[in-house]
Amino acid sequence: MFNTWALCFIYESPPPHKPIIGLAGGIGCGKSLVAQQLQTLGCQIIDSDALARQAISDPLIHAQVLERWGADLESSPGRINRAALAQRVFGKSEELHLLEQMIHPFVHTQRAILREKIRNDPSACAVVEDCPLLFEKGLEAQVDVTLFVVADRLVQIKRLAEHRGWTEEELINREKNQLPLDMKAKRADYIVTNSGTKDECFDQVRRVLSQIIQRTI
Repeated sequence: MFNTWALCFIYESPPPHKPIIGLAGGIGCGKSLVAQQLQTLGCQIIDSDALARQAISDPLIHAQVLERWGADLESSPGRINRAALAQRVFGKSEELHLLEQMIHPFVHTQRAILREKIRNDPSACAVVEDCPLLFEKGLEAQVDVTLFVVADRLVQIKRLAEHRGWTEEELINREKNQLPLDMKAKRADYIVTNSGTKDECFDQVRRVLSQIIQRTI
């Protein structure tokens, strides 16, 4: 592990305010890579997708999901087939909204707990909230700065074909449920373009993190 403060600035003690960074990105643009690189640089990550998965495993929410969408969703005791659940709510706004109403209070509570824990951790230089729907859900108001990951369209399509087996049509269908990329990019405080190598991306991430820490001291 690198020395956090040596990578950013030299401090005798951590800065008085740890910035909260809202991280989002286009589908297939490499947001997960940027999150990993931020973690390497001393940030600690709050993964909203992971918290949503935990929520579905909560006994009360688990029971609510089975009651609403069918007991056959339980792939094994205490476990829900998330892919099958997604098929039953995807493209159905009322059903998706109902699922979100079940999950979001749990996620919100856990985010608050983790955020406070990271703030009190002297080894962390920043809190990163990795939230795919950061702008769609208005969560940008809950963070200090926003960081959006983009990539060239052809690179984006190639990655999704290789890693998820998606066609361009599948990508377009998924993007219909999100705000346009250019709109989110305009609303972001910082942009990382992840169209090249991992090292090129890391150089941008390191530079942006330094700027964010300077800005929020």
